[in-house]
Amino acid sequence: MANTALVVPLASIASGHTPVLLDEAIAALAPRSGGRYLDGTFGGGGHTVALLDASAPAGRVLAVDADAAAIARGRSLVARPGIDGRLRLAQGNFADLAAIAGGEGMTPVDGVLLDLGLSSFQIDDPERGFAFRLDGPLDMRFDPSRGAPAAALIDGLDVEGLAAIIWRYGDERRSRQIAAAIVRERTRAPITTTGRLAEVVVRAVGGRRGADTHPATRTFQALRIAVNDELTSLERALEGAIDVLAPDGRLVVIAFHSLEDRIVKQTIQRESAACICPPEQPVCTCDHMPRLRPLGKPIRSSEIEVTSNPRSRSAIMRVAERLKSATPPARPRV
Repeated sequence: MANTALVVPLASIASGHTPVLLDEAIAALAPRSGGRYLDGTFGGGGHTVALLDASAPAGRVLAVDADAAAIARGRSLVARPGIDGRLRLAQGNFADLAAIAGGEGMTPVDGVLLDLGLSSFQIDDPERGFAFRLDGPLDMRFDPSRGAPAAALIDGLDVEGLAAIIWRYGDERRSRQIAAAIVRERTRAPITTTGRLAEVVVRAVGGRRGADTHPATRTFQALRIAVNDELTSLERALEGAIDVLAPDGRLVVIAFHSLEDRIVKQTIQRESAACICPPEQPVCTCDHMPRLRPLGKPIRSSEIEVTSNPRSRSAIMRVAERLKSATPPARPRV
């Protein structure tokens, strides 16, 4: 049960941002006083504050985020009553969370939370370039000090390269049509703003025509994933999370689209299997040691949550527990 000693109102930390599956995530992590927890995606801070609350008075949380603005928001928490130094902040990509946790002296941990969605702060800031409804620089980087912005990406790829990204990461069936329009339009003038890109996509494929989503939604998603190399980072983050978890520690991951969730699902399946040899191989030779145990079924947002927070509609949460020990199998397949 959450300790009421923490007197940090959630709304004061995450104003404008509503954490998704908050109660479900905290219940799955089962925090306790004295435990150590890692929030790999601090974002608006809602999950971190709830973890601090539930693990009071002696639980500690290491919050990581690639976005310097998120870390700056978090610094206002560190000295607040009820936290008393129990929160540590680190800027960095969650792909490096194992190294970050080790550097902060926070290993092993009793729980790792990865909330893979964008924060409302990022979506609602036109200068970050994540949303087409607010015109701004076409950036999309989680860490604006690293890598190239989306504008540079679409300026440097040919039709085939752009179409491949939009199809693979956006599942956009009109990917080649959109890519061709981008290449054609950029010869007239560079595409450097979110508004201009959205207009190009709309002209290429037409308006909504009764659709629930804007025609540019999948294209923006695809470019954001490519700019931040999100899927590779997620694979590394999951591996790092398993490495730093203590026995019986919990891994909780909230994904927002099928590409993310597929990686999470496959990782948990692989790491909970006693054998990962090819199905056609009659005898196990992999010596694979299972490290995880899946807990329960995937959890989705309730109708009540979706009504109050439409951005939670696509959320899916998976939970696994770190095994105490494992013995590699050496048995014939049946």
